[in-house]
Amino acid sequence: MKSIERKWYVIDADSQVVGRVAEKVANLLRGKEKVSYTPNLDTGDHVIVINAAKAVFTGKKEVQKNYSSYSNYIGGQKNETAEQVRRRRPELLIERAVKGMVPHNRLGRAVLKKLHIYNGSEHPHEAQEPKSINVR
Repeated sequence: MKSIERKWYVIDADSQVVGRVAEKVANLLRGKEKVSYTPNLDTGDHVIVINAAKAVFTGKKEVQKNYSSYSNYIGGQKNETAEQVRRRRPELLIERAVKGMVPHNRLGRAVLKKLHIYNGSEHPHEAQEPKSINVR
């Protein structure tokens, strides 16, 4: 198997819909836009998402959408709305959306390691010369 050439892309999520950004990111991470795409191999590229805190939801999802987690202990279920998650850790909104769009196995975990999300407009990956991508 020959080596896979990985590129770096940067996506600005400022005033973009979370789901549309996550769809584009998931496709780039999996390598679906490449000619050499293979479903059982990690052929994707690295993706940097900036301004994750400024991504928006459509409709009333900001107050109605619930995120839940469970610690496997009695009374360990935690629920919070998208608004609460945005206040606590805004990059988690895009991270969870992308995680739901990649395979739920070891390939998906390997793909998610190439995702880099930042709240502001600065990122430490300038040396990789990332190419800017627009979301619809």
